Amino acid sequence: MTLTGMPPSPYRPAALAWQVLRGSDAVRRGLLTEHQLRSSAWLRVRQDVYADTRLDRDHGLACRAAVLRLPPGATFAGPSAAYLHGVEHAAAFTDDVHVLVPDSVRLGVQQGLRVHETRLAFPPVHGDPTRTTPAWAAWETAVWLDPVRAVGIIDTLLGRGLTTRDALAEAAVRNTGRPGSRRAGRLFDLADPGAQSPPESHLRVRLVLAGHPAPGTPAVRADPAPGPGLAGVPGRRRVRRALALRPGPVAPGSAAAEPARRRGLGRAARDQPAAAPRFPRGAR
Repeated sequence: MTLTGMPPSPYRPAALAWQVLRGSDAVRRGLLTEHQLRSSAWLRVRQDVYADTRLDRDHGLACRAAVLRLPPGATFAGPSAAYLHGVEHAAAFTDDVHVLVPDSVRLGVQQGLRVHETRLAFPPVHGDPTRTTPAWAAWETAVWLDPVRAVGIIDTLLGRGLTTRDALAEAAVRNTGRPGSRRAGRLFDLADPGAQSPPESHLRVRLVLAGHPAPGTPAVRADPAPGPGLAGVPGRRRVRRALALRPGPVAPGSAAAEPARRRGLGRAARDQPAAAPRFPRGAR
């Protein structure tokens, strides 16, 4: 006899071990009761979707749960597709799952699900569960996420050989004129397949967005003046702009230094060596 108020005992039938399932289906088939679904053996991932609690709580589990409530024609896209292609840092368990659907498919609001509709030709997809190709996932990520996080994902897609610059260029051309197309092109220019880690990618993008030349670019040469030498550098327009905006030295106490100090940007003034402290005679 189960005492009122006592938690249900964990129960996992062998047929459901290590699975993600619709709770209503399991109850209808007589494999579990609603009471047993509330036990510590099962994790409620989303409405009517449960998972064996021994499964890793990563974005892959979030996608497995989401697919059980997706209509035919929906496919994983953007950072969720990038994760399924092997970019582990593209999304976490608690991040929204991104899906792409034709505008003819109606998909109601679901918590933790980000739905993107398209009226244009559907992008190429593959895999099981279906997801957009790495190049298209990169384009979607560039449009949907903030630039810092997006470039980190694109760097990894390139660095692991999951896509190429040619494939990115093709995706950019095919999406010309769509909302976000110019933004995606700019972020593709910032991508670097040689990045060693997401934090490195994030720092590089933050520096460029702040008006500094990207680390490791020819902008750090002794003669960084814009010219033919930058013609092949990705993001060269931003590098030239950053060079043009780099401030010269500002003398401490000058009229130009005061507003910069108030804005927290008086780097030149702070870089001046501090004066040695003076002590009263005999205090040393």
